Order: sequence, then C-alpha cells, then structure tokens
Amino acid sequence: MAFAGFDFVVVDLEHTTLDLSAASTHIATARALGVDPLVRVPDHGHSVIQRVLDAGAAGVVVPHVDTAEQARAVVRSTCFPPRGDRGSGGTSRAGRWGLLPRADYLRHGNEDVLCVVQLESQEAIENAPEILAVDGVGAAFVGTADLSMSMGVTADSDAVGALVTSALDAARTAGLPIGTASATAEQARVALGRGYDYVVVSNDTSILASGGRAIVNAVHAPVAERVAP
Repeated sequence: MAFAGFDFVVVDLEHTTLDLSAASTHIATARALGVDPLVRVPDHGHSVIQRVLDAGAAGVVVPHVDTAEQARAVVRSTCFPPRGDRGSGGTSRAGRWGLLPRADYLRHGNEDVLCVVQLESQEAIENAPEILAVDGVGAAFVGTADLSMSMGVTADSDAVGALVTSALDAARTAGLPIGTASATAEQARVALGRGYDYVVVSNDTSILASGGRAIVNAVHAPVAERVAP
C-alpha cells in the first residue's frame, strides 16, 4: 500500500482477527515506509488504545462513538495527564525505546496523536455537534453501513442521505475533517464530491479477492472474447 501511493493505512482490530503483535508489525512497517498508520480499535477500551499508541500508531479510529461523554472518555485514553489518563510508556516505540526525551514523548502524545470518532448511528449523527466540539477529537468518520443497518434502511436511502448531510455540516462548523469508507475508486470520487475530506478506499483482502476473481473470469472467458480478431 505504501509503494502504491496511499496517504495512510488503517490497521483494523475491529473486524479482523489481527492481534496486537501483528498490529505492531504493521505499524512499524508503515512508519518505515513513510505512511501514517491509524489503528481502528475494537471498542472504547483504554488498554488497547494505550498499547497501539505506544506501538507508534499515528492515531486511533474509535467505533460507535454516540455521545459527547463517550468522546471525552476516548480522548482521555489518548492523552497524558492532566488532559487524560494514558500512562507513561516512554520505553516503547512511541518513545523511541527510551531515547526520546520525556518532554517530547509527552508532547507528541498530547498534541500529535489523531483521535478519529466513528459516527455510526442516528444518535451519533444527532449528537455530532457536541461530539465534534470535544477538545481532542481530531476527525470524524461516518460509517454508513452500520448507520443504515441500525435504521433498517439501505445505505443509499434518503434518510441516510439526510443524516450524512447533517454530519458534514457539523464537521464544517467544528472545523474538523470528516471521512467515510468506499469499496471502489468511483465511490470514493463520489464521496469526495459530496463533501467528505478523506475516504478509506477498499481493503487489502478485498483488493486481493477482486484481483483473483478478475484472473479467474479472464481465464474462463470464451475464446472468442480472449482472442482479438
């Protein structure tokens, strides 16, 4: 992904079987290749957030943040006291194995780490102005799949469209970037045209699966289609 030219990668601990050891390897590889690694954590748990940040993640993507209270708790997990509750781990990768001056380690944790909150329910969208006003929230992400599923409608329904517009407006007011996910490049272009600031496009396994399927389909295509006249 780094050599392909992606701006950042998301290491997913919510919907995969990756463990923290594998996530740490991905983070180190991305850092070495100059690509910012974000980690989507499985939940709001403090320990996982702290460990992936000490592993060197550029930030965390936190699912199902529905209220400002939850947003404040998540932010506190990403920051050192007095702003938050993150413990000191200066001998980790984030602290360059103890070689980074403590002041720089603490400053990086409190100022540079990105906290992305996922808005994935009608409640979250309705509370978006308050959620995005929380000091320390750095960006928003609209999860239209879970949003539509929670509402019992399709992702392209008018009801979901109205909520997306509301979320975009809230992000503009807060002065924060807002993104979403797309399965294809065309969907990504549509999302950017809609007003999103960034898009998480596809994923490694789907890219591999679609590439494999394309090869199989090409091999099994009728001879008349494979051989040009």
